[in-house]
Amino acid sequence: MNGGEADALFGPAPLRWLEATFPAVENALALEEGLLAAVDAGESPGTLFLWEWSTPAVIVGRSNVISREVNAEVCRQDGVPILRRCSGGGAVVIGRGCLCYALILPIGPEHRAAGIPAVTRAIMQRTATGFVAAGHAVTVEGISDLAHGGRKFSGNSQRWNRAALLHHGTVLYDFELSQIGRYLRFPSRQPDYRTDRDHAAFVCNAPVSKSETVSILTSAWNATSGTWLPTESARAGDLLHARYADTAWHRGQE
Repeated sequence: MNGGEADALFGPAPLRWLEATFPAVENALALEEGLLAAVDAGESPGTLFLWEWSTPAVIVGRSNVISREVNAEVCRQDGVPILRRCSGGGAVVIGRGCLCYALILPIGPEHRAAGIPAVTRAIMQRTATGFVAAGHAVTVEGISDLAHGGRKFSGNSQRWNRAALLHHGTVLYDFELSQIGRYLRFPSRQPDYRTDRDHAAFVCNAPVSKSETVSILTSAWNATSGTWLPTESARAGDLLHARYADTAWHRGQE
C-alpha cells in the first residue's frame, strides 16, 4: 500500500497527543483501553498516547497462554510482572529504552469495507514512512512489525470496537535486548521473515533516540499536544478496577 492509499483511510486530520505518569503498568493498559472506549463513544477525538515504563515488565496478548510464551519462573525470580492487554498478538518485554505508543482512531464503514489487513497495512506504512522521512531505512515486515536491516524493533497489535480501533505497539530505541530472551520463550507463532532466528538474532534497537522517536510518531500522525478529559480518566479507572487490577485477568490461560 502506498502513501496515497494510506491517506485515503487515515487522512491528514490531526490527532491529539497525550502523555501521562502513573503508578503501575496496569494503569497504562487501562488508559489505553479507556481511550478506546471514549473515542468509540464519540466522547474523545483520535489520539496518540505515548508512554514508557522504567523497569522490565512482560505484556502478553489477550489470548496468549503464559506457560507457552513466557519464562514465568524467571519472571517470578526477578520480580518482573506478567500482565495482559486487551488486544491480540504475542508477548513483549517493555522497560527503560522501549517507547510504548497507542493510536486510538475513529473508524467507519470505509474501514470495515477495506478490512483489517488493509487498515493494518495503512497504519504500519504511514508509521514506517515517518522513519524513512527522517532518514532511517525502516521497512514493514510480517503483518505488523517494523524492522531495520531485517531485524524487528517494533511489534504491534490491534483491537477493534464498533466506531474506533486501538493500534498499539512498542519501539525499541535503547533497550537491554538480553531481557527478551531471558523472559520470553521462542514464540508459538512467527512471521516468515524471522526464519527461526532466536531473540538475540531477530530483535534490534532502532537507530533513533527517544526524542527523535517521539518526533517521528507525532509528525507522521499529525499529532499535537492535548489534555486528558475527565471522562477518559473515569473510564480508565473503571477498567482498572474491573480488569487490570484483577490478578485473575492477567493470569488468563496460564
